[in-house]
Amino acid sequence: MQLTNNRHKARPEGLAERIYQQLKDDIFDFRLLPGDRFSESEIAGRMAASRTPVRQALFRLEREGYVDVHFRSGWQVRPFDFDYFEQLYDLRIVLEREALKRLCARPAGETPPALAALTHFWIEAPRLEDGQSVSQHDEQFHMALVAAAGNGEMARIHRDVTEKIRIIRRLDFTQEQRVDATYHEHAAILRAILQRHTEEAQTLLSDHIAVSKAEVRKITLHRLHQARLQQGPAS
Repeated sequence: MQLTNNRHKARPEGLAERIYQQLKDDIFDFRLLPGDRFSESEIAGRMAASRTPVRQALFRLEREGYVDVHFRSGWQVRPFDFDYFEQLYDLRIVLEREALKRLCARPAGETPPALAALTHFWIEAPRLEDGQSVSQHDEQFHMALVAAAGNGEMARIHRDVTEKIRIIRRLDFTQEQRVDATYHEHAAILRAILQRHTEEAQTLLSDHIAVSKAEVRKITLHRLHQARLQQGPAS
C-alpha cells in the first residue's frame, strides 16, 4: 500500500478537506487498491495531521462508499462490487439516451455551444495520446451531452453516477486501443446528433458505453496492480 505524502498546516476543517481529497485521489489513481487496509494513525503520520481531521475525512469517504471501517482492525478500501457498477452503467445509459433524444429534437438551425465545442475537440482538433487525459475528456464529453439537454436534475444525477464509476473508467483507459476507439466512437455519436438521427445516435452511444461496462467483469487484482505501477511512485 502506498499513500501520497501531504504536509500542510491548516485549520482542522481545511485539513480534513485536503486529506479527503488526497485519499480520494489515491483511490482513483490506484495508489490505494480495493481491499487495502490502513489505520488512522498511519494516515495521520503521513499527512502530518492529528487523527481528528483524518477521521473526519475517512467517515466522509465511508458515507460516499469508498472505504469501510473495521473498529478492531482499522480501515479498508472497499472491494469492487461488480453488480453495483453494472447497475450504475445501466442508469448512465438510460440518462444519456434520453439526453441524445432531446438534443436530436432541438429546433432546426439550433446548435448548442456545447455541441460545437465537442465537435471541435473530438473531430477537428489534433488527437491526444495520453490515456489518462483522454479518460478525463471522455468523462467531460458525456457530462456535456447530458448538460446540453437542458434538464438540470438529470445532469446532477448523471454527475453523481459519473463520480461513482470514475475509477472503472480510468482503469479502462490504461489500454492503448481505447484511445483510438474513443475518438472514433465519439465522432460518430456527434455526427448522428448533428444530423438529428436519434435512433442511430442512441445505438452508437449504447454500444460505446457497453464496451466499458463489459470491462467491469474483467478486472483482476493483477490488472489493478499493473495500473498502480503505471501511475509511477507516489509523490
